[in-house]
Amino acid sequence: MSARTFLITGASKGIGRAISEQLASNGHRVVGIARQADDASFPGELVAADLGDADSVARVLDNLTARHDFDGLVNNVGLVSPQALGEVELASFDEVMRVNLHPALQATQALLPSMRAHGWGRVVNISSLTVLGIRQRTSYAAAKAALVSFTRGWALELAQTGITVNAVAPGPIDTELFRSGNPVGSPGEAAYLAAVPMGRLGRAQEVAAAVAFLLEERSAFITGQTLYVDGGASIGKHSF
Repeated sequence: MSARTFLITGASKGIGRAISEQLASNGHRVVGIARQADDASFPGELVAADLGDADSVARVLDNLTARHDFDGLVNNVGLVSPQALGEVELASFDEVMRVNLHPALQATQALLPSMRAHGWGRVVNISSLTVLGIRQRTSYAAAKAALVSFTRGWALELAQTGITVNAVAPGPIDTELFRSGNPVGSPGEAAYLAAVPMGRLGRAQEVAAAVAFLLEERSAFITGQTLYVDGGASIGKHSF
């Protein structure tokens, strides 16, 4: 397996960190972007940027693409702002859309010349099970659905370039972010568990395994697809 160089946004915690660790353990070079970059244990190069600020992202991407010859990326950064329909504020809606979508577009555009030059590339967009419908996620689910649309459109545009574009849509995953709103034993946790046929939360490493596969050489004939990593939640509730 060839060693590749991958860029990961939102790389310092949760799913992004698990992906970084998985790729590094597979022998790849990892460059991560996150709001904070003071973690010496990160398995690669970690760069600080406000991923909600297009100018900051552009500066960082210019610097990174000048120093690295990237083979692909994982658009992982995301922002959730739960609000009931009647309480959705346009400013909050715009912020969620901006953080989830702008860095994905900017990073993909920045790395595209290098991938085109190689005749090989991988893009994986991290979407979400919420695209199938969930309460109080008007903004977040819309943004994650847009990433699925990005995936399909970009895959068509790049189908004959050697660059594949796919999405991974996790269900409820046991991360710090999830636990901040759904502590162990809470009603929130119980509601999520009831919707997962396997009866448990996913692990960040399980999402990372799916992403790593889509970044491999042997996934070359897979493009434009969305892979749900959700314990069966996308196919319905378990019936007895």
